[in-house]
Amino acid sequence: MNRNKEILIGLVVGFIANAIGTILYIFFFVDLAISEAFKAAVEQGSLGSILALGAILNLVAFFGFLKIRRDGRAKGVLIATLVTALLILFFKIF
Repeated sequence: MNRNKEILIGLVVGFIANAIGTILYIFFFVDLAISEAFKAAVEQGSLGSILALGAILNLVAFFGFLKIRRDGRAKGVLIATLVTALLILFFKIF
């Protein structure tokens, strides 16, 4: 049970890191408000690219957990990254 809890914590951290990375990317590199930037990305079909750039922050969380020897949490971050990759693939195809 403890191992599943560690993976769940890593999963949540991975999704939060991805969200923060996406928001930081929009904040620094897009001249629109966050809600307008998401609407424009959906209209232009570039939401997957923005999510992919936001997922870069997952590297920090992943290697941070490996550094402090929290392998279960690192596995959760990896799963969150894979879910994000599948979501990006969905946006690219449809």
